[in-house]
Amino acid sequence: MSSWTAADIPRQSGKLAVITGANSGIGYYTALELARAGATVVIGCRDAARGEAAAQQLRGESGGAVSLVPLDLASLASVREFAARVRALHPQVDLLVNNAGIMALPRRELTVDGFERQFGTNVLGHFALTGLLWPALQASPAARVVTVSSLMAWNARLDLGDLQSERRYSPMATYSRSKLADLVFMLELQRRAAGSHVRSVGAHPGGSNTNLQRHAFSGIMGVMGQSAAAGALPSLYAATAPDVQGGDYYGPRSWFGMRGAPGPARVPRRARDPQIAAGLWAACEQLTGVRFELAAAGAQAA
Repeated sequence: MSSWTAADIPRQSGKLAVITGANSGIGYYTALELARAGATVVIGCRDAARGEAAAQQLRGESGGAVSLVPLDLASLASVREFAARVRALHPQVDLLVNNAGIMALPRRELTVDGFERQFGTNVLGHFALTGLLWPALQASPAARVVTVSSLMAWNARLDLGDLQSERRYSPMATYSRSKLADLVFMLELQRRAAGSHVRSVGAHPGGSNTNLQRHAFSGIMGVMGQSAAAGALPSLYAATAPDVQGGDYYGPRSWFGMRGAPGPARVPRRARDPQIAAGLWAACEQLTGVRFELAAAGAQAA
């Protein structure tokens, strides 16, 4: 594992991978390497023109099958339409990489559904998408859901009474809470999906130089950050490595988790609280209207 690279990805022929936010940055390189490994890749992007340009470039670079389905995670209607289109085209989904995100918006903004934008996009959008794709994930004999978090999750504490930063908004603190919530969701999904064919795993890219930093850290990441291609390796390991187990979490192994080859990463203690997890899950169900029905025989999402 110490020198694991994209060249070590097992063949993915016959698998269907769905990746959010894959028109640039870490999502782009996640899609590129999965397509190179033989997976059929569907990318979900908010800007249809940029998404189609990225899909065309991905096809050219990988020689693989890559298509775009427009997706705005800040709109539950868009999430539902995306999931419906993907399921109509691909009844079986083998990999779902919840990668897209926004960070450190200078002012508190709302989604079209009235949610704080960072929580609504990073957490609620991916919760709803995972639930709506659940029947297709269950149809796979060995599906994985990879949720991308951040080292910033270590700085956060979830307040179930203020998940949307209504009482106090701070650009980076709100982002950090959303990334902690992503980890909580990842672990709780694994608990609830135990006994199914789906593994829920997590990854973080360390310090990577991408357009995510347009509002914060752009200067230091431009100098010290690793490339987006390197930042995608933990997600790719979580999505494809044979030894990955449900609930595992991966990130760069060097520079205090900032750079280097992927390996096991520490999960913040606050992400492992089952009471917080139950509360967050219930809040996500209520806000999105998406409910997972998990049973020994499988799972469905309303």
